[in-house]
Amino acid sequence: MPESVLVTGGSGYIAGWCIAELLHRGYDVRTTVRSPERERFVTEAVSTEVDPAGRLGFAIADLTADDGWDAAMKGVDYVLHVASPLGAASDDPQALVAPARDGTLRVLRAATAAGVRRVVMTSAANAASPSSYASEGVTDETLWTDPDDPTLIPYRRSKTLAERAAWDYMEGYDGPTELTTVLPGAVFGPVLTPDNLGSVGIIARMISGQMAGAPRIGLEVVDVRDLVDAHILAMTSSVAAGQRFLATGEFLWMTDMARILRDGLGERGRRVRTRRIPDFAVRLTARFKDPSLREITPSLGRRNRHSTEKARTLLGWQPRPAREAVLDCADSLIAHGAV
Repeated sequence: MPESVLVTGGSGYIAGWCIAELLHRGYDVRTTVRSPERERFVTEAVSTEVDPAGRLGFAIADLTADDGWDAAMKGVDYVLHVASPLGAASDDPQALVAPARDGTLRVLRAATAAGVRRVVMTSAANAASPSSYASEGVTDETLWTDPDDPTLIPYRRSKTLAERAAWDYMEGYDGPTELTTVLPGAVFGPVLTPDNLGSVGIIARMISGQMAGAPRIGLEVVDVRDLVDAHILAMTSSVAAGQRFLATGEFLWMTDMARILRDGLGERGRRVRTRRIPDFAVRLTARFKDPSLREITPSLGRRNRHSTEKARTLLGWQPRPAREAVLDCADSLIAHGAV
């Protein structure tokens, strides 16, 4: 009998690719969705890569509620906890933290109660970064972001506290279930559907000419297909139990990404703007015109990077070049009519 894997949040970008690759490798897959109406969306998205007939099932469960999680875990060998609930815009610093942390604990309680072999949780490289935005250099999985740093944006705090809650829970657990966490960088690569683009929307905005230029933001670009491979290696490798694995990629400034798109797409990239937007202009816009930019201003000019030596050595993980991830993402968005 094929082994079975539960993937949380099946309508998400990373989760969709996890489902497709697991099916491709012969696993039976169950995924959680918040309502039955999302089942067709997931099936159609996954079908662009692999035939899910007879091997993809669904469970109705929401990370913000207890209902449905015990049933979702029934008969499952592994769990890829990819989903994280989205918090509404709010001045409350707990708007993102509480749903992410509590949702993670719901998954772990249900998984351990069901005796699942291993849970692989998607965290973020931002949970293993120096608190100081002025920091440079290369860090690894031994570093934890300080969640009490008042300069942290809500997303970084939520990912850090959710992962910390997972490890704290497992410290008090005495049973067969194991935990591994994967900490990705900026996730790009092809899309399965033009809906729910997530981080890929940055490239869509560049191609469509919606961005007047590129702020001085640096990203460690990882292809979604390589990130999925890291998850499956973390799920199956005997040495991965109880470990954190950074799954970041090559460092690119956003101006580098713009040039890759402009040069690599030819005529299709004619609307990409390659000029750098000065830091002061980004800060002024964030202050007076577009408050949504306030969360990126602390990252202007930041060049802290992460080492993936652990994943490469222990798991044999080999990510592709960032240029390939960026261009494949662009080609996919164009092919799907997203730009």
